[in-house]
Amino acid sequence: MLKWALIFFVISLISGFLGFSGVSAATATVARVLFFIAIVVFLIFLVLAFMAGSVVL
Repeated sequence: MLKWALIFFVISLISGFLGFSGVSAATATVARVLFFIAIVVFLIFLVLAFMAGSVVL
């Protein structure tokens, strides 16, 4: 998911540099949403890993 966020971020930078502000804003929004979804999924898995570790001990 972070890979796709990075891809959309690069597309946003390139389109912004070329003057396509609408495309740049849209891809930046998609990249931001994907990044925050990846962070939330990471935190959920981190909490689950800590809970699974405490059950084993």
